[in-house]
Amino acid sequence: MNAGNNLMNTGATSDGLMRAPVGAAATTTIVTAPAIANPYIEPDTDDTFQLRKYWRAVRKRLWLLVSISALITMLTAIYMARKPDIYQAKSQVQVDLENTPDVGGSKGGAVIVSSPVNDPAYFNTQLQILSSPALMRRVVKTLDLENDKSFTQPRAAQNNSTWQNLRRMFGFGAAPDVAKNDDVVAEDVLTGRVAPATDREDLTEAKRLQPYVNGLIGGLIVEPVKEIRTSSFSKDTRLVNLMYRHQDPQVAARIVNAIADAFVYSNLERRTKNTLSTGDFLQERIAGLQSQIRNSEERLLQYARSNDILDLEADQNVVLTRLSGLNQQLLTAENTRKLTEARYNAARVSGAATNLAEAAKGSGEAIESNLTSLRQRKEELLVRYQPEYPAVKAIDAQITKLESEKKNTTQRVTNVVLGNLETEYRQARAYEQQLRSAYNEQTGKMSSQNQAAIQYRIIQQEIETYKSLLAGLLQSDSQNTVVRAGTPNNVGVADYALASDYPVEPRRMRTVIMAFLFSIGLGIGLSIFMEYMDDTLHNAEDIESSLRLPAVAVIPQINGLSRRRLQPGATTLQTRGTAAGNPDLLINTDTRSPIAEAYRQLRTSVMLSTAGRPPKSLLVTSSFPSEGKTTTAINMALTLSQTGAKVVIIDADMRRPRLHSIFDLNNSNGLSTLLSSEMTEEAVMNTIVNSPLAGSLNMLTAGRVPPNPAELLGSEQMRRLLRLLETHFDHIIIDSPPVASFTDGVLIASIVDGVLLVVHSGKSARGVAKRSKQILLDVGAKVIGVVLNRAVLRSHDYYYHGYYNDSYYSTSPESPEESDASNAADSQR
Repeated sequence: MNAGNNLMNTGATSDGLMRAPVGAAATTTIVTAPAIANPYIEPDTDDTFQLRKYWRAVRKRLWLLVSISALITMLTAIYMARKPDIYQAKSQVQVDLENTPDVGGSKGGAVIVSSPVNDPAYFNTQLQILSSPALMRRVVKTLDLENDKSFTQPRAAQNNSTWQNLRRMFGFGAAPDVAKNDDVVAEDVLTGRVAPATDREDLTEAKRLQPYVNGLIGGLIVEPVKEIRTSSFSKDTRLVNLMYRHQDPQVAARIVNAIADAFVYSNLERRTKNTLSTGDFLQERIAGLQSQIRNSEERLLQYARSNDILDLEADQNVVLTRLSGLNQQLLTAENTRKLTEARYNAARVSGAATNLAEAAKGSGEAIESNLTSLRQRKEELLVRYQPEYPAVKAIDAQITKLESEKKNTTQRVTNVVLGNLETEYRQARAYEQQLRSAYNEQTGKMSSQNQAAIQYRIIQQEIETYKSLLAGLLQSDSQNTVVRAGTPNNVGVADYALASDYPVEPRRMRTVIMAFLFSIGLGIGLSIFMEYMDDTLHNAEDIESSLRLPAVAVIPQINGLSRRRLQPGATTLQTRGTAAGNPDLLINTDTRSPIAEAYRQLRTSVMLSTAGRPPKSLLVTSSFPSEGKTTTAINMALTLSQTGAKVVIIDADMRRPRLHSIFDLNNSNGLSTLLSSEMTEEAVMNTIVNSPLAGSLNMLTAGRVPPNPAELLGSEQMRRLLRLLETHFDHIIIDSPPVASFTDGVLIASIVDGVLLVVHSGKSARGVAKRSKQILLDVGAKVIGVVLNRAVLRSHDYYYHGYYNDSYYSTSPESPEESDASNAADSQR
């Protein structure tokens, strides 16, 4: 407490605000005070101060730092756990210098397998070829990766879940579980199995294979093996490591081995380019001759079939044989046609057809037999009956019907016989015509037989010529193959890849640690940025550096509550009304509570703020509503009254008065009543009410809300009232409206001894507070200092808070006698 008083005393006597009587000189001193160096503001020349500010910014938003770190680290861990394992397979290729003829003239045509001459350009060219799209296209076609689901859908080979990866990331899981394929083995050079290169003009195939080529190039790593150094010598190598990464280890091994084999085979093709070109030409010519021979033989066979040529010998001439047969058939057909024509003409003679019909009919005999039977029956009936007898008439009707049927049948049979004879005649004549036409056609073919035989001989000779050329080309191709087989290859596979059992990526733990460090840096940077963007006042240093005014008191916020409440275990004055239980009142007899100590600190700072005597009239105001000015004014008055001084508190906030509601007083008469009437000393003293909580505390409520508060507060009546109250009271505390919103407080500030500006910690903006300060200084107000209200105190911000807070909760409350002694000591100071 002494330390705090000494500090405030030092500041109060050297900040330019200590002045004697109220007057123009004092006003001038206040206006020019901001230009004087404020002793409460330490120069920011020490880098440690800046680091301390950063540290406080981080400490203030520790929750943000922890949240960002936890969130980013957790998301990164889940993301890395969801990423599949990547396996790497490595094979090794040896690239020697190109073989050159023996320059020494050795016999037998020897070649140099390795040359001491270094050729970096050739070696670098081979490195580029190893990762070229052309080589990758051959690999895609060789392995048929277009239809290989293990390449296009590699996740099916992995059986690890996200949870298993998380456990394995932190060392609690087993090795990764990957479906194994024991059939994948390293093979020798795949000569004959490597697919041919894509033709330069086949852009469609190149475009179709491009996605798979990009996949191979993206996972391929080509690295030359660095020089080998030992203690005795250093030697460069011509080895190249081929590494391919894939989610399936078997696929990775198979692909990298195929790349090595395709590279070796492609290099062999390049070295044997001349012999290969010759071989390709020979193969093309051989295939062409074979196709021509096959087509010629088919043409010869078809020609023989079309011309009915089995053999060109006279006794085997098909055309002559067919002509002789057609002649015999034609003679037979002519005789048949003549016979059928004669029968048809004979049947057309009148009555001849009917006779033929009767001779051929079969059903007519039955009809005739029935007629005979009916006629006999009729004769028998006529012997006994007359012709009109019904039975006779019935028989006559039957006889008539049968005779009609007989006639119709005879006519029908006659027509059938004539039609059959005509049909036979026409068929015989058509057959004769067909044979005659075939005979004439065969006669024409006989005339062209000699010409067909000539063409047949020409085709046979052409086939024989092709066969002789084919035999020569086959012999040349065999010789070229022997030459190509003897060409050495300066590129070979030094080591094939095997399927790996452990993945090389992702490096989950390292990534999570880096994400954790990054999140910490991000949280720190965001905390510092938020502190930089925060325009509110938080502590005394902010007030002193921004407003250039001393922070006369810091009112703490206990246990995170936004309103000041009575401390547990504290004893309050028990009187009538609701004021004793109102949270705005801090009537606490425990002198070691943090809030009581803060208000005693405020009381001490105010009493030592001016030279000679403490200020009698004191205005408590703020920039905006709800910053705690009313609470501060009441508690300031209470702490002053505890010293035994006579104190009166005036509610000058006639726009939103609160004093009467806090102390449960009648507000029918008050300040507005006095200022708007003929004011007498007796009326003033009768209007003032004594506080039920403290005998020396008196209150003057605002009264009824007037229509013109500013005119009343700025009138001569207000000045007379203050002069009158100064004769009866030691201290006058005035609660006014916010100065940034209304002019009421500004008018009062110009006629009082001192002004306290209340700011809300964490809510009051710097710019608004500066504007309020400037408004007060412009009217010549004597600003004693700033009260930081509802401050969240930390041990690194305010030493006395932690000190008194610990002692308050660890020590029993002091007795009322001790409290009175402390108050007396404060009064003497």
